[in-house]
Amino acid sequence: MRRSAEERGGGLSAAPPGAAPPGAARPRRGRPEPGAAGSRDRSAPRRPAPQPWPRARPPLAAAPRRACWPRSWGTVRSPGDKSLGQGLHVLAIAFALEVSVGKTNTVTALNNSNVLLPCTFATCIGFQDLVFKWYFNTTELIYHGKIKAKTTEPTLVWHNPRVEFVGSTTKKDNNISIMLNGVEFSDAGKYTCYVKNPKERNAEQNATIFLTVVHKMVETDNTVTIIILSVVGGLIGLLILFMLIKRVVLFIIKKMQDGKKECLVSSSGNDNTENGLAGSKAEQKAPPKA
Repeated sequence: MRRSAEERGGGLSAAPPGAAPPGAARPRRGRPEPGAAGSRDRSAPRRPAPQPWPRARPPLAAAPRRACWPRSWGTVRSPGDKSLGQGLHVLAIAFALEVSVGKTNTVTALNNSNVLLPCTFATCIGFQDLVFKWYFNTTELIYHGKIKAKTTEPTLVWHNPRVEFVGSTTKKDNNISIMLNGVEFSDAGKYTCYVKNPKERNAEQNATIFLTVVHKMVETDNTVTIIILSVVGGLIGLLILFMLIKRVVLFIIKKMQDGKKECLVSSSGNDNTENGLAGSKAEQKAPPKA
């Protein structure tokens, strides 16, 4: 026979601690009663609601175009602006330092002569310990100079014996031109003027000029130009002469017409006087006294 549960377990098993006795109503799930463990005290100040994440900053407005862009554009104010700030900083430096070789980048020189290779640079924030170099065909160094400040002339570091510095940086233009003496046909090629300004976080710029060496200078045939200018000048001269003749003729015609009018008036007055008509001089005599 099967034994009952009381006999197997030696009586009713003890209820676990905290369990409701048999037959007791179970508490409903929901908000805990006031004062119970885990209930929230409504008198306590509430925790502030979490604030939403800040929206992304609007893009920077485009700055007016001018010769030099401010360096403050490179300032990074937040991690999200890091890449933008670096890009603007590089762009500002690129516009701050400029190197130029003039309006044209080609020079023609006669064999065995001296030729000037022009180069100037400009910077808006000044320079200090500036370095400039001249290269032939990109790799061969022919002149190396250094400028301490605006008030000092460049100092020579190294140069080719045939290259002479002829510029000046203490005047208005920062001129770093060089003179190439005894030009040969092998000197024809590309010359690069390179400038580095440590004051602008080592900003670097360069400009290129091409040299052509010829045996004889070819004279330009200006015959067609001279003919065209002569024809145009002749037409303009004829037009001016025609206008002068027209003015003289009109002046003479006007004088002749004025003379004819005076003759007609004087002749009509004489006729009236002779015939004793009204308006003649005979009527203008004073009446005889009584």
